[in-house]
Amino acid sequence: MDLLTVKALHIIFVVCWFAGLFYMVRLFIYHAEARDKSPEEARILSEQYKVMEKKLWNIITTPAMVLTIVFGSWMLYLNPGYLYFPWMQLKLGFVVLLLIYHFVCQKIMTDLRADRFRWSSTKLRLWNELATLFLVAIVFLVELRSTLNWIAGTIGFFVVGIVLMIAVRIYKKFRMRSEGKQ
Repeated sequence: MDLLTVKALHIIFVVCWFAGLFYMVRLFIYHAEARDKSPEEARILSEQYKVMEKKLWNIITTPAMVLTIVFGSWMLYLNPGYLYFPWMQLKLGFVVLLLIYHFVCQKIMTDLRADRFRWSSTKLRLWNELATLFLVAIVFLVELRSTLNWIAGTIGFFVVGIVLMIAVRIYKKFRMRSEGKQ
């Protein structure tokens, strides 16, 4: 396979991996919030979320992660010169952090399967936004490469993070008002 085909496959599986991660944490949020329902509703919803989480994790998210790594490694094998570029080294650093994020999500899923709720829905919402930050950072690094001003990029990364955290807090206040919990 040529480099462009491998790159296209890498991008396809990156999209699938992120889609799985985004939806997985969304399921965690709904799963955590199901505890606020009546005991019978909570039990039914919890069982359904466990099934959905397991299928999403085993059929989409983890296979997409593995194939992302396979095709990304294959690209580096076909063009090892990429490894000498600072933008690639930084990108790979973010990929390592994303892998850690992936396995923390797996731990959260395992805890929820055992009915251990260690994260509130608000903390899970913030956790979900971390994946967004990784996505933004990785895409900008790859597309802008060495044209990226590192100072502006770092400031932009933190600004996006702060905006996402503020958005989560505003949503929480709005949700509490609409539910009459002020």
